[in-house]
Amino acid sequence: MTDDAYLFLVDDPATPLGAPVTAVGDLACLETPAVRAWLDAHGVTAASPGVRLLPPEETGSIPDRSEKVPVPLSDEELNQLRHALAPGALARVEEELLAYRDCAGERDALLVRAMAAGIPPHRIVELTGEDARTVASVAAQGQGRPSESGARQQ
Repeated sequence: MTDDAYLFLVDDPATPLGAPVTAVGDLACLETPAVRAWLDAHGVTAASPGVRLLPPEETGSIPDRSEKVPVPLSDEELNQLRHALAPGALARVEEELLAYRDCAGERDALLVRAMAAGIPPHRIVELTGEDARTVASVAAQGQGRPSESGARQQ
């Protein structure tokens, strides 16, 4: 896994892989000389439908033959990208996870709902700031399985 997001090209704009850059919003990296040169070299603009963007944790799904370039994104830009990729229900649960940082109420229920919604544990850890073992323990309890420690961590 890389720490950079990637801009890449898809042959068919109907391909569901990645987010169109226009769906993510204004990105500072689009003004860098490296990205501008990459776009120019491929005869596209950031608004072209075949130009897509994926966050660092998903760049492994970019086809090997695709033209791609790494781009650094701020935390806010990464959140915008992830929201552009998430279907509506997932985006709402992710918003709750972000709000979770400001309050500790109903932690276990929220973590179980996030897992049930299909949000990967690593993403829950990023959004909540919780320890990965805590997320795994609560998820196991929410699925009716005993956790490794046998006790609920708070």
